[in-house]
Amino acid sequence: QEQLVESGGGLVQPGGSLRLSCDASRLLLDYYAIGWFRRAPGKEREGVSYIRRNGGRIYYADSMKGRATVSRDSDGMVYLRMNSLKPEDTAVYYCAATRIATMDPHEYHVWGQGTQVTVSS
Repeated sequence: QEQLVESGGGLVQPGGSLRLSCDASRLLLDYYAIGWFRRAPGKEREGVSYIRRNGGRIYYADSMKGRATVSRDSDGMVYLRMNSLKPEDTAVYYCAATRIATMDPHEYHVWGQGTQVTVSS
């Protein structure tokens, strides 16, 4: 079954770090990139970052520039390392697959179930 599976969320104190993982090894879609999105309570879904399948192109949203690193390995895993976390980073984080270089969520065709990140003291 084609799917994406996120993991690595949890509770972290402000200023702390987390690394989220996205298992894309079972994707059948001939995708161009894996993107990370988040949805905070009462807010619209927001693009965070994407990485091209071969790692050759990376994008970060302004909200995460300088605080996040996206990477991939040869086994189909994609990672989002987030540092200096703030309470406003609290959200459900999703990974998703797209065929083009975009952060438009409508162009993402396969989504994971999400993983909760809570930043609180």
